[in-house]
Amino acid sequence: MLISFEAYCGWPTRPRRLVVSPTLSFFHSTSDWDRNGNSIRRENNGSFNSTSFSLYSEYGLSRRFAVTASIPYINYSLKDAVYGTNSVSGLGDLEAGLKYYLANIAYKYYFTLQGTVILPLYSSSKPLGYAQNGGELRLGFSGAGKLGSKFYSLSLENGVRQYFGTDGPIQDRYSASFGITLDRKFRDQLTLGASGLISASSIKAYTQNIYTTRDFSYTQVSLSYGHSFNTKTALFLSAGQFVTGRNTGIGTTGTVSLIFKLDNVFDRKLNY
Repeated sequence: MLISFEAYCGWPTRPRRLVVSPTLSFFHSTSDWDRNGNSIRRENNGSFNSTSFSLYSEYGLSRRFAVTASIPYINYSLKDAVYGTNSVSGLGDLEAGLKYYLANIAYKYYFTLQGTVILPLYSSSKPLGYAQNGGELRLGFSGAGKLGSKFYSLSLENGVRQYFGTDGPIQDRYSASFGITLDRKFRDQLTLGASGLISASSIKAYTQNIYTTRDFSYTQVSLSYGHSFNTKTALFLSAGQFVTGRNTGIGTTGTVSLIFKLDNVFDRKLNY
């Protein structure tokens, strides 16, 4: 969801505006980092490939509050020259939250606080995640301004997530991005980003499936291109690479994301 976050930079979603963002993401890995951070090739010429489609939405309740929700559909495959291919697909974790705009600086820079609940949409027999309820509290800072003749945007976020259940991990998720426009009409922009995750659990074992590993960490860098067709619609393309990690796959990622802004969607219309 980092791409969607970059798209509107954490600015307040105006009351009665609905932001919808469908995102298609790809992940590919043929090597791993072990628990000491050493790079190792997967055994038997193995690989891990994942394709996910997620739908994110945000609705402005007032000048201070907005509600958010995201639903992912995941398909992944583990390939091995000895054991063949094992594929799993289905809905992942539903995330629903409430965002509060704490303060602003000259209406250019905003501080946000968001609480999110995580609900698995799969059974414990389907390895698409931890199959545990969870909660997250996230603090964000974002804004935009002019840099010479260019328009820039920036964002910083950090969230702490806890999964509730036996050996449920606690995670720190962080991200930062800086984007700058390429044209005078502010329709095209490039964004540099960095994001990562630190997950801690009493279960230290590494699993071939990155969705079920509990004790791990990674940092990813990314480059994104965004184009605004108009004030309501935008497209974002992103490529990323995992640069450091522990107990996880060394991944290459690609993302395509659309942003739609719809006003007065849930207004009640009365006919007299």
